[in-house]
Amino acid sequence: MNALLILNDPPYGTECCYNALRLAHALIKADPASEVTVFLMADAVVAAKAGQKMPDGYYNMERMLKRVVSGKGEVLLCGTCMDARGLTEAEMMEGARRSSMDELAAATLAADKVLVF
Repeated sequence: MNALLILNDPPYGTECCYNALRLAHALIKADPASEVTVFLMADAVVAAKAGQKMPDGYYNMERMLKRVVSGKGEVLLCGTCMDARGLTEAEMMEGARRSSMDELAAATLAADKVLVF
């Protein structure tokens, strides 16, 4: 199965990103041959910022995204959304990459399931 998860909410303050990444991990675990793509847009692009430090006991978006990448998933970042927030590729975690609406459109057409958070 080819799943595309589109995240819009900020990484902290709501649990949308947290729950989406929990689902991404579960999909990868359930079927290691599946293709899971996480597309971060709007305030969700901040979730891929490198060097996040959270207090003990709190989830860490960067760590959760790294688990997606290590599970052979893909993490794509909306380039326009990065620009709007003053984020550069150099500030983002390893394994996440700048993307575009054209690539999101292609991923949407290729996906068996599209989930929006």
